[in-house]
Amino acid sequence: MAHRQPILLIDSPSLYFRAYFGIPESAAKTGDGQPVNAVRGFLDMLAQLVRTRRPDRMTCALDHDWRPAWRVELLPSYKAHRVAPEGGEVVPDTLSPQVPMILEVLDALGIPAVGATGYEADDVLGTLAVTQPGPVEVVSGDRDLFQLVDDAHPVRLLYVGRGVAKLDDCDDAAVRTRYGVPADRYADFAALRGDPSDGLPGVAGVGEKTAARLIDRYGGLDGILAALDDPRSGFAPGLRAKLDAARDYLAVAPKVVRVATDVPLPELDPALPTSPADPDRLLELAQRWNLAGSCRRLVDALAGDRS
Repeated sequence: MAHRQPILLIDSPSLYFRAYFGIPESAAKTGDGQPVNAVRGFLDMLAQLVRTRRPDRMTCALDHDWRPAWRVELLPSYKAHRVAPEGGEVVPDTLSPQVPMILEVLDALGIPAVGATGYEADDVLGTLAVTQPGPVEVVSGDRDLFQLVDDAHPVRLLYVGRGVAKLDDCDDAAVRTRYGVPADRYADFAALRGDPSDGLPGVAGVGEKTAARLIDRYGGLDGILAALDDPRSGFAPGLRAKLDAARDYLAVAPKVVRVATDVPLPELDPALPTSPADPDRLLELAQRWNLAGSCRRLVDALAGDRS
């Protein structure tokens, strides 16, 4: 079924972390003093996205496993610096209780939120991006999701690096302009360059420009590694030595960086509601958690003309 309007795929952790750090706790609390800054900010972001992007479908992706064992087995350093001493992810104490609140409000609104055991939100987004009819717009501040951009489907990344009010609307040309590689080579590029925020060391001495130049010349990591074994391939001796020393890392890093697109997901109806699924419950939650303004803005956005 062809759609004229997009489906919005929301990287929920990316947005609620951004909301949490973007709104002071003192500015958004319940009557008994519980912070709701992440909830309020998240709902306001959704309202703005619905108003400006005019989707007819929406799904919020969740982290059911923020550090999957299969990725850690391949690369033990993966997100290791974000593991709390008692286990689990380092998350601010006042953010954790707000995530169930977000899910309750989404449920009352009738907006699906979905995750999968053993997979990150990125993988849920990747699977939905290839299985849902286009046009698809993925909303995230995670650079790894540039790899999902696909002009043919089409899939665009609405990158929130500067906030939802200043989205970078990225197609393949935008990815090439930003990084010098096509979107379908972004995972190889990221593996070469590394990403400290995910515990990816990269290849020592290889930055963005060198990584892009290598991919442009050899087509991707497979071509680069094949060329390493060819004395006529023209590598500078120093660069050849750096890449050769990183062979073991390069054998596994792309598998870690690549977003899964075959995650088993439950059946869902992504159709965007024009009114809350359970208005009485939504009203009760809005009153209990001091979210009346944010809930009203999102309900008004959902009821608006999206033609």
